[in-house]
Amino acid sequence: MTTTSYKMNRLSIAHLLLTTIIAGILIGSCKKNDPPGNNQVSFYSSDVLDKWMTMQLRLMKNATGIPNQAFSRHYVYAGIAAVESVAPGLPAHSNWYRNWNGLTGLPASHHSVNYYYPANVNGAMAFINKALFPNATNADKLAIDSLEAALNEGFLATKSQALIARSSEYGKAVAAAVFNWSESDGYKNAGNPYTPPVGAGLWKPTPLAFANAVSPYWGNNRTVINGSIDNIQPGAPVTYSTHSNSAFYQMVKQVYDVSLTLTNDQMAMAMFWRDVPGVTSPGHWLSILQQVIRQNNTRLDKAVLAYALIGAAINDGLISCWKTKYHYNVVRPITYIREIMGYPSWNSYIGTPAHPEYSSGHAALSGAAAAAFEKLFGNIGSFTDHTYDYLGFAPRTYTSFAAIAEEAAKSRLYGGIHYQPSLDAGLSEGRKVTANIFSKIK
Repeated sequence: MTTTSYKMNRLSIAHLLLTTIIAGILIGSCKKNDPPGNNQVSFYSSDVLDKWMTMQLRLMKNATGIPNQAFSRHYVYAGIAAVESVAPGLPAHSNWYRNWNGLTGLPASHHSVNYYYPANVNGAMAFINKALFPNATNADKLAIDSLEAALNEGFLATKSQALIARSSEYGKAVAAAVFNWSESDGYKNAGNPYTPPVGAGLWKPTPLAFANAVSPYWGNNRTVINGSIDNIQPGAPVTYSTHSNSAFYQMVKQVYDVSLTLTNDQMAMAMFWRDVPGVTSPGHWLSILQQVIRQNNTRLDKAVLAYALIGAAINDGLISCWKTKYHYNVVRPITYIREIMGYPSWNSYIGTPAHPEYSSGHAALSGAAAAAFEKLFGNIGSFTDHTYDYLGFAPRTYTSFAAIAEEAAKSRLYGGIHYQPSLDAGLSEGRKVTANIFSKIK
């Protein structure tokens, strides 16, 4: 062998070795980086949940034929599906999720099984939203499928097909169990035929639509937390009277007097919290949750927990409220002002909902939600609500969650549809529901 040939062979061998080393490095760097079996949900950002919150808000906004308060079901069951889908990656001592009222059929899981938890959530949220919104438009159904597919495709850039498939399937199995449970909560009977009682001071269909009572049996629905509404219904409302010096007359007169002197800010407040048309009242608080999660860079474990527990507070708070409404059947301001006070052409600033006045649904759900936010996030300090930027409404800023709830309640006085005592009762009712819920999940 010549010296030249020897040198060339050495160069060729060296080149081959270098090429092999580089290829090994490249192959190693492209290998799917699947997490270990004991990985925790807290390792992950809440980006996947954020995208599904945006989707659920879209579905709520576009849905038709669903009463406003009924969207509390969509909120809570989506939240429960999300949190249960990642239960294997939550700390072993986290037993709060065992308090769901009658939930069975969840798939078996073990903390040592390998999951990619964002894919669990993706599968669960895709399934539960399609199930909860069966009458969504074709465009919205396609959007659900497209979001699920896009997220899975992104996961596959760094995770194996087997891992993503296993995680997604587990999430879907959880969501199927949650949806099957949801179907027996009583909502199908909430709108059964109903004849409102007749008598002085009792609710009756109101202008302008004179619609039949909405969901008169909603108060019979099963709560998602057992015992959440025990011993929390407010006492009797102000005693009915038509005398001008009575407490009832003066209570209604406050609504009338306020309607004559509404400021620009009071009108803006009433419109900001009207919510229909909009993202609905439960959806408004879902939007607030999404904004709070973004503001705090909340990790996935706390985000799914907040979704479920705030949803539970809202859902069960509204069940309690509806139980109260149809127990007392209190007349709405527009009826009393027109028929008793003698102003037959008077109208409320926003439309009067078709259900009894006491207690206030807005106040109850807001009191419940705000109390749950405080339990989970503490004192927020400063928060600006951008829920209705898309409608051109100016954002509104608050210094506490309680302040948000109090404004949401007060907006119904300015809207001309509720009395102040009903707002106070609703806020208290909602807060007590949340206190009951959190007393059970310590």
